[in-house]
Amino acid sequence: MALGDVIREARREREFSQKDLAEKLKNKEGDPISPQYLNDIELNRRVPPSYLLEQIAHRLQLDADALHVMAGQLPPNVRPESHSPERLSAAMRAFRRTLR
Repeated sequence: MALGDVIREARREREFSQKDLAEKLKNKEGDPISPQYLNDIELNRRVPPSYLLEQIAHRLQLDADALHVMAGQLPPNVRPESHSPERLSAAMRAFRRTLR
């Protein structure tokens, strides 16, 4: 299932309209995002930035780490520059093993 599908399904399960949820999600300036922007995310036309994924996860009671992975992003608390290439490689191998 694609990221937008997961978000749309969770929004519907919680009986939020796109307008309701969009009003609760803030852009970097602190203003609500538009329902059209949320619609684009749900239709997999846009990948939301990390800060918005965190808000979506919180509002829809979803796992933020899973949303970041589905978006092709590392969670914000994972900083590749803080680890050696060998350690990052070992972490990716462990991740792949878990998914098998």
